[in-house]
Amino acid sequence: MSSRFRDYEHVVRIAALFMAGTVAFLVWRSFMVPTDFGVYGHFRAGALTDNMQRPLVHAGRAACAECHGDVAEVWHTGRHSIVGCESCHGALARHASGEDTTTPRRPDGRTLCIQCHAKTAGKPVAFPQVVVSEHAGDNVCKDCHVPHSPAIQ
Repeated sequence: MSSRFRDYEHVVRIAALFMAGTVAFLVWRSFMVPTDFGVYGHFRAGALTDNMQRPLVHAGRAACAECHGDVAEVWHTGRHSIVGCESCHGALARHASGEDTTTPRRPDGRTLCIQCHAKTAGKPVAFPQVVVSEHAGDNVCKDCHVPHSPAIQ
């Protein structure tokens, strides 16, 4: 039986290599993983503070409705009432605070509307979808639809 286990050096070498790899990984991990990682589950606790220090770029629907009540009223009763203003018009925190006096962009309906309403197999059947090449030809969506309440005019 002693002859069966006499050449065990290769097992010792592979075990030593495995141990060296494990130690190297643990040392690398101690330098790479932040100390506050795992405080709130699988997240870094300092990420909350980091994100709170970033400037706001979105104003929210309420800020838009303060000045644009007429548009908000039409929007609120339409089928786009679940879509926020900044989804189409871009981030508007600077505009809402008065820092930026330029008029927010008017989206191009031929490119913006199609992002949501182009017919694809993965969308629910009840969701309004169009085959772009067959729907309106060269017309822009705004020619037939009011963007904030998109029933046909």
